[in-house]
Amino acid sequence: MIKYQHTQIGYLIMVALAIGLLLIAYHMAVYGFDWITFAVMIILGVCTVLFATLTVVIEEDALEIRFGPGVIRKKFSLKDIESCQVVKNPWYYGWGIRQTPHGWLYNISGSYAVEIKMKTGKKYRIGTDVPNDLEKVIRQSIERTAR
Repeated sequence: MIKYQHTQIGYLIMVALAIGLLLIAYHMAVYGFDWITFAVMIILGVCTVLFATLTVVIEEDALEIRFGPGVIRKKFSLKDIESCQVVKNPWYYGWGIRQTPHGWLYNISGSYAVEIKMKTGKKYRIGTDVPNDLEKVIRQSIERTAR
């Protein structure tokens, strides 16, 4: 049973990738077909689909994040989460999936995230446009599973 589900749309990343696609299409229209250029165009198209949205789902015993249609996903057991807090990432942390000094970041837009600290000490940051709502639901869910 789903307790929480929120999807954030990465408008800026979609526009940036779409502009890249248009520039490559223009390049191919002017200079002719080129396999390398075509391959880059396909990669940008796939990235546009894969990283258009970030969905956070909290179920009975797990927190799951999914990019786009769900090909790229990460699942956390609620009983393994020690704590969570709202954080603001510096602009240079960027978007996508990346390693930061504060652990792994999963983000498609904006600078706010909820940092979850695992009982093992590992930290993860989940980007969101509703950080206070997400923090509240995660906190309630880990307290419920601790009982």
